[in-house]
Amino acid sequence: MPIHVRPIATNAAVISFFALSFAGLSIGLTPFTCCKRAFIGAAVVYVVTGVVVNIVNAILTSAIIDSHTNKRKETHHVG
Repeated sequence: MPIHVRPIATNAAVISFFALSFAGLSIGLTPFTCCKRAFIGAAVVYVVTGVVVNIVNAILTSAIIDSHTNKRKETHHVG
């Protein structure tokens, strides 16, 4: 069963947006600068998270297919 990419990537992007915003404000940047940097950072996190989740989905799908083919081979060799 594949993992849903969009909710995970969205959650990661939202968390990173606020984390980057608060980090920028804490070091004394203007709110507009913090917003721009946080938006760009959130977009990057969204894309990277989407790619990583797709890679994990590919690995899980491959593992499930291998597991099923190995079970099928074992049942045919025994009988």
